[in-house]
Amino acid sequence: MPRVREIEHDGGDPVLKEIFAKEREAFGSLFNTTKVFAHCPPILKAAKQLSAAIERSGLLDPQLRAIVYLRVALINGCPF
Repeated sequence: MPRVREIEHDGGDPVLKEIFAKEREAFGSLFNTTKVFAHCPPILKAAKQLSAAIERSGLLDPQLRAIVYLRVALINGCPF
């Protein structure tokens, strides 16, 4: 059981509504980190923007980035 309650519903918050909809459309469900960060929508939004900026930066080769994602998922026991 997680120590921090995960938020599954946007509760009418426009920031959460937008982010939740995009993530569910792209991945079919919400990431656990999204559900935890949802306790503070501005931080969730900033975290998503940071992730997007890293991907857009071009500083990390897309193939290497995929390997990094896979390795982190394996370390964390994530099913990716």
